[in-house]
Amino acid sequence: MKQFSSVLAVVGACASLCLGAQTAPATKGSLKIVSSLPRTGSANAQTNTMVNGIRLAIEEVGGQVDGWKIEYQDMDDASPQRGNWDPAVEAQNANAAAKDPNCVAYIGTFNSGAAKVAMPILNRAGLVMVSPANTASGLTKPGLGELTEPMVYRPTGAVTYFRVVPTDDLQGVQAANWAKDLEATKVFILHDREVYGKGIAEVFRKQSEKIGLQVVGFEGIDTKAANYRSLVTKLKSMEPDLVYFGGTTQTNAGQIGKDLRTGGFTGLYMVPDGCFEEAFIQAAGADNLNGKTYVTFGGLPPDQLKGKGAEFCSAYRNKYGAEPEAYAVYGYDAMRVVLQAIAQAKTKDRAGILAAVAATKDFDGALGKWSFDENGDTSSQVMSGQIVRGGKFEFVKVLGN
Repeated sequence: MKQFSSVLAVVGACASLCLGAQTAPATKGSLKIVSSLPRTGSANAQTNTMVNGIRLAIEEVGGQVDGWKIEYQDMDDASPQRGNWDPAVEAQNANAAAKDPNCVAYIGTFNSGAAKVAMPILNRAGLVMVSPANTASGLTKPGLGELTEPMVYRPTGAVTYFRVVPTDDLQGVQAANWAKDLEATKVFILHDREVYGKGIAEVFRKQSEKIGLQVVGFEGIDTKAANYRSLVTKLKSMEPDLVYFGGTTQTNAGQIGKDLRTGGFTGLYMVPDGCFEEAFIQAAGADNLNGKTYVTFGGLPPDQLKGKGAEFCSAYRNKYGAEPEAYAVYGYDAMRVVLQAIAQAKTKDRAGILAAVAATKDFDGALGKWSFDENGDTSSQVMSGQIVRGGKFEFVKVLGN
């Protein structure tokens, strides 16, 4: 308990200096910040640590900024029927936040497909949205998605969406480069047909072809299938050195990993950051992933964070008695950005806070020092690679170095 107090004292001191936290009771009223993340289904283990990170950021400023009390609402955008994010539920969440006059910021979403639902709703309401996890390039970058992207998400013409995580056009390229470094020559690419999964698979394919990897297959899967044994038989006949899956734990990455090994595939398996969670290892079975399964991630894993990132991890462990999952720190920094914007906003309303978020430059947070660009993207381009070994993720290298 003494160690936790000392850690929070250090971080809290910084919070007070950076955000103008007050020790006196809040007197100016309250401001609501909501998050919309999949809290039902297997993603819950990951999003629970993200919410913990969000709550920790609020605690560090004493629950208030510049005399304004911070109210936080944890919203679930998943449904029991889907066991994953649900478009109808995400739309309900976004509409509820847009209609709540006390709500000044929306932290989310986790899934890029969900972002497509929420973004235009929140844009019309002038409500700033800060995502800790969306990586689909087309959400913000012209020419890297559908023809109407990203302007279709900006009906007012203004940029109201921001994210603290690097995008798939960076991750997919580094993943393909890493596959070549691992001496793969032939790759079979699978994807889940969703915005995030298919998008990063497309980037991986283009980069593979560019650097001389032979793409022997590119195929979407049925994410509700009980197994992929026939698919494994098919891809084995193509003799790939590496199978790449663009998708998430929730779209059956674990089952694919299991069936690859039990089906006799002896090559490498690579997945993106949507699988960088303990649930992926549990779903596949550690023995089926051991030593030959690689995971890319837009950033550094918790045990590789330095400075304020290491301080966050220490405070998290002491507060919650567990290790943070990979995206916990992204939830934390997303909230920290919003809290700083509230402190710096000329007016404590949606317009003032949106303008302050957009003006974020050289933010010195747990993820390092970075800025938002004109599209709402982070300037950070750090990518890392992990291997699954002994039932755990093990850091291998910073990609691109």
